[in-house]
Amino acid sequence: MEVEGGNTSANDAVARKISIQSRRAKVFYQFTQQNLPACKPVLTPSWIVTTFLLMGVIFIPIGLVTLRTSHSVIEIVERYDTECIPEKFRGNKVSYIKDSTILKNCSLYLKVPKHMKAPIYIYYQLDNYYQNHRRYVKSRNDQQLLHGLKSNDTSSCQPEDSSNGLPSVPCGLIAWSLFNDTFKFIRESSELVVNRKNIAWKSDRNHKFGKQVYPFNFQNGTFIGGGSLDPSVPLSDQEDLIVWMRTAALPSFRKMYGRIEEDLDADDVIAVHLMNNYNTYSFGGKKKLVLSTSSWLGGKNDFLGVAYVFVGSSSIIISLVFMLLHVKNPR
Repeated sequence: MEVEGGNTSANDAVARKISIQSRRAKVFYQFTQQNLPACKPVLTPSWIVTTFLLMGVIFIPIGLVTLRTSHSVIEIVERYDTECIPEKFRGNKVSYIKDSTILKNCSLYLKVPKHMKAPIYIYYQLDNYYQNHRRYVKSRNDQQLLHGLKSNDTSSCQPEDSSNGLPSVPCGLIAWSLFNDTFKFIRESSELVVNRKNIAWKSDRNHKFGKQVYPFNFQNGTFIGGGSLDPSVPLSDQEDLIVWMRTAALPSFRKMYGRIEEDLDADDVIAVHLMNNYNTYSFGGKKKLVLSTSSWLGGKNDFLGVAYVFVGSSSIIISLVFMLLHVKNPR
């Protein structure tokens, strides 16, 4: 009796398996023959006109709000690479910037157009600077940035992988070309405090740059690139370097320098004392100083608002065209 019961259970299992396989084969056949039940909406002219009209009604107000928000951001943009060259060196800017015996100090005066509410973000902007160049982007070693000299393979950092027979930390062209202009802001004979902490992404500080990794043998070669690093400060705290190492995708980009955490009033005159150290003259680059407030959308950028308004307007125009065509030639 036990054997017969076992055979019955086995037969039931085989039957269920065959039934499942049969149903699967039937569904597969219906799918391949496009016989499965499906929703097949009929795009009537009224549906098309209504859809495009609804898109326009939604997108245009969003675009206008976005544009208004962008225009509420106050920006001061000042190019300084040409103004900060002495008159006698303007015929040969490259020799001036490469001469380490000449002080590169310079002063600018910025007038605040409207009340700027803190925090006020300070950026430096570089134009015609291709950080996305393939060789430049690859010239780094992420394992070395995280583990220091424990990472021995620095071949990806060439030609700036070592100096005087010793490895360089950090290595590579990106670190070697670190931006090194400095800025000091004066208002009514008192210096504005610039907060230079937390200007880099927290994920970069905590996970990409070692807390026990210190600069070693950096900028010790015969050919100096950009800024130097404090050998007593770990890479995770060298936020200028961290910001610079996040390479830009476009040839014109901004990188954060710091924050002014007090309001600036309308018509205030800000004196900027800067050191014009960074060489953009060899490749025809431009340097600009940017002071900007922010909004709930971030900085000043009209592209998103213009895109919304353009798509919304286009949708309304298309809906009107379809409506006229339908009235002229109804089905």
